[in-house]
Amino acid sequence: SVNIVAFGSERDGFSEDNQQPSLIWSYLGRSALISQIDSSLSTSHVGNPVFTEYQACVFGNVRLVVHDCPVWGIFDSDWYTSCRLIGGADIIVIKYSVNDKTSFQELKDSYVPMVKKALNHCSVPVIISAIGARKNVPCTCPLCTSDRRSCVTTSEGVQLAKELGATYLELHTLNDFYIQKYFGGVLEYFMIQSLNQKSSEKMKKRKKTQKCHRVQPPQLEQPEKMPILKGEASHYNADLHNLLCCCQCADVAFYPEDLSTGVEAHKIILCSVSHLFMLLFGVKSPSDAHDASIMQLAQSLFMVEAGDPLPSSPRGVPPCVPPVRVVVKDSVFCSCLPDILHFIYSGAFQWERLEEDIKRKLKDAEKTEHVLEKVKCILKTPGKLNTIKDCRSHQIKRIYNISLRLFFNTPVLADVIFKIQGATVPAHRAVLVARCEVMAAMFNGNYLEANSVLVPVYGVSKDTFLSFLEYLYTDSCCPASILQAMSLLICAEMYQVMRLQHICELYIITQLQSMPSRELASTSLSIVSLLKKAKFHNSDCLSTWLLHFIATNYLIFSQKPEFQELSVEERNFVEMHRWPSNLYLKQLADYRNYIHSQKCHCTVM
Repeated sequence: SVNIVAFGSERDGFSEDNQQPSLIWSYLGRSALISQIDSSLSTSHVGNPVFTEYQACVFGNVRLVVHDCPVWGIFDSDWYTSCRLIGGADIIVIKYSVNDKTSFQELKDSYVPMVKKALNHCSVPVIISAIGARKNVPCTCPLCTSDRRSCVTTSEGVQLAKELGATYLELHTLNDFYIQKYFGGVLEYFMIQSLNQKSSEKMKKRKKTQKCHRVQPPQLEQPEKMPILKGEASHYNADLHNLLCCCQCADVAFYPEDLSTGVEAHKIILCSVSHLFMLLFGVKSPSDAHDASIMQLAQSLFMVEAGDPLPSSPRGVPPCVPPVRVVVKDSVFCSCLPDILHFIYSGAFQWERLEEDIKRKLKDAEKTEHVLEKVKCILKTPGKLNTIKDCRSHQIKRIYNISLRLFFNTPVLADVIFKIQGATVPAHRAVLVARCEVMAAMFNGNYLEANSVLVPVYGVSKDTFLSFLEYLYTDSCCPASILQAMSLLICAEMYQVMRLQHICELYIITQLQSMPSRELASTSLSIVSLLKKAKFHNSDCLSTWLLHFIATNYLIFSQKPEFQELSVEERNFVEMHRWPSNLYLKQLADYRNYIHSQKCHCTVM
């Protein structure tokens, strides 16, 4: 439907022709688009006529409702009714006579502001119709004002239209041309615009309603966040430094020339940082020395007591053999030897601290420089000229890092031999005691291993045990596969080396996370078996992570036979945290059925 509200009168106040039809009635009666016209007179609550209501059909089947209010007094007497009319209007028509200047002025000053207020920024088209032929054309002389008040000029009408944002029309007479072609053409244009707008809004509302009632595809939530495993910081240097403090498994003792007090140490640690000690303890022969100055320094600074064998036996020495005595010929150097050993056992990278300690002890710059130069020579790499920079932290630490790897799985200086799967693996008690608390208790307690050179190992393969020892010597490990990492984790749990256990856990997690879904579905690796082993060997972090991993990849693992091996508790955990959830799969099935039904039963065809 289209609602039109018309305000104002096309008759001037002095006209004697009261039978002249109104503009609205003339249009309804003459337009070829209008049919089935009906009219009624409405009154206000005080009984006075307010407006005439016309109902008709336009464009065939469109209902047209017109409220014609010839009296502006409705705004004064019944503000609610006037606002209701304007609020429900699709088109507003304002009429006035060009020969009634008084009524126009009242319209402009009093009622146009009311119309603007009632519109409240609504986008309703407004047509201002100036009706009639001007009887007294006003004089254009600026000094003449005799007849300026007799009629409304075109410019005044246009100005009023601008204030309302309206379309301005001048109808000189209510004949067929002005009614049908001029006024009717503009009015019908706005009717069509109103119908188009209503149709568009109706379509939008219908689409919105259909969208609300349409079955929406289910939203797949993100899987639960996997537990985070944090690595453990290395305590490699701290372990070796503690070895010096506790003096376990010491196999060398340094004495001054008067043999008053000794300082115990470990050949394996000293030889790992200095070629001079390798020569001193027979690890290398003098013919292997590339730098003669190192051999000269060893002879001038140290003396191994006669009767103590320089080279170690390849089969190892019995644990009851006392430490080798080494006499330090330089008394000043000997007094600083405890500080020097602490420097070496701490990782040989705190050079500045060593300088301060020796300065504080000797309180002599010349003696301090003398001792520091000998330390530099002891730590010097053969064939390379050392400077002070070479003894700075990063340089010496680089030398120390290659350290114990040189003695891994070699009989040199070995004092214990592990027998495993019919093979023998040489090792060094000092390294084992420093790096592993279980072995420290084993070699220093009331156990057979404490006084035995040959120690059998059970429950672990040779390759796994070698990887375990490599970690103890080098503080690093590189498993070749997930199964090897799990075997190494079991060995680490057996010997209570927690950091190695965490490294293996992180390796297993990293490898599983990087495995594509297709590979995960086809792999022969049993994740449930890994879970059982992790639980049995007290790897709680890994076992919890594996349960979340199975739950996150539920659709893959639920199809595998190993899934049935989960315990009731584990199965309940996986079902509770599974992804995607049962609810999502049900919603997805319903949505697929809906889409299928829509394709099979097309509403259009």
